[in-house]
Amino acid sequence: MQPVQESPLSLSLTLAVLLKKDTIKVELIPEKKGLFLKHVEYQVTSERFTVSVYRRYSDFDVFHELLLQRYAYRVVPALPPKRALKGVLTSMSEREFIEGRRRALARFLNLVGRHPVFSEDELVKTFLTFSGSDVQTKLRDACKKLGDEFMTCKYATQAKDYLPADIQSQFSSSRELIKNIHNSFQKLRDRAERMAERSKENATDLLMFGKELSSLGSDESPVPILASCKSPWAALRRSVKGLSVEFSLLSEKAAQQGRREEDDVVEKLNLFLDLLQSYRDLCERHEKGVLHEHQRALQKYGVMKRQMMSATVQPKEQVSVEQLESRIVQQENAIQVMELRNYFSLFCLHQESQLIFTYLPITSHILGEFVDSQVQGHKEMGEVWQDLHSKLKSLFGDGNGQSPPLSPK
Repeated sequence: MQPVQESPLSLSLTLAVLLKKDTIKVELIPEKKGLFLKHVEYQVTSERFTVSVYRRYSDFDVFHELLLQRYAYRVVPALPPKRALKGVLTSMSEREFIEGRRRALARFLNLVGRHPVFSEDELVKTFLTFSGSDVQTKLRDACKKLGDEFMTCKYATQAKDYLPADIQSQFSSSRELIKNIHNSFQKLRDRAERMAERSKENATDLLMFGKELSSLGSDESPVPILASCKSPWAALRRSVKGLSVEFSLLSEKAAQQGRREEDDVVEKLNLFLDLLQSYRDLCERHEKGVLHEHQRALQKYGVMKRQMMSATVQPKEQVSVEQLESRIVQQENAIQVMELRNYFSLFCLHQESQLIFTYLPITSHILGEFVDSQVQGHKEMGEVWQDLHSKLKSLFGDGNGQSPPLSPK
């Protein structure tokens, strides 16, 4: 018995397999001249190729452009903008913008490096490993040699044979579902960002609270005689000053909590959102690109056929008829290629839809990271609060060793 051969249309991958393909880190290496930041360079490190290379934003830009040319029918993530849009820097500093762009470039490379098709491409390998002085020329040469995916994929001319009969309805339903998922994940990301921001604000408030206690306890102004005979303030203020240590530690723990929420939750949500957005961009390229061109070619072909019929009915020069016949043959060939490209585009779309659903279990990873970060954060801060509670009881107890209630009954 012969084993059943799986259709090339199917992607037999799991999320674990995709995530193990590669992990790519992008670190910032700013080059400063004078007081202003002239340009930024990035150190790109691929675990798969075990090598580090240095790239400018313009290198990323050329790489993205060529990747889109070669894989117009695949989910190619967008690049972050090179410069801040007008009005953006009013709400964030340039440093924050550059850090956000670094994170976005890292997400872009990880999605590309883990893609089942891109990961084996010469373009990707060149970008991640070439250490020469002109990587852009090297990338362009590789793209010229390879051509676009339709010209190199062995299934390109047979794509129609593998597509299900209801491919259009499947495409429409997948597109609508992924659109809804994208909208929901955007709301989750926005809430996670707000929580991370609140943790950072809490860290600032706790630090300032401790500083005010320290300032209060550092006031060495003499206590009036009338007050000193009735109040233990002269001794207590030294104790109050010491409490700033615990509040400083609480501030540090809250800041760590904010970073965990940002790195482990918000960043993973952004990674998946980048993938979902690239799928929606792909759907638009399919409709506005190859499908639209195919329809225009058919319309043009119809016009030529009518002109040909008119030329055969009405006596015209033989040269004109022969020219029309030649143009019609050329148009028929063009339409045939466009039809093949249209089917291949649907073939790729079907695979990319599967890729999105393969990534969906990342939801459990994100939720797990979210819960773990909350548990760890509350545990660490709870321990400090408990130490502070014990310290207050010993500091403010009365002469008989009895501590007053720390909250009103």
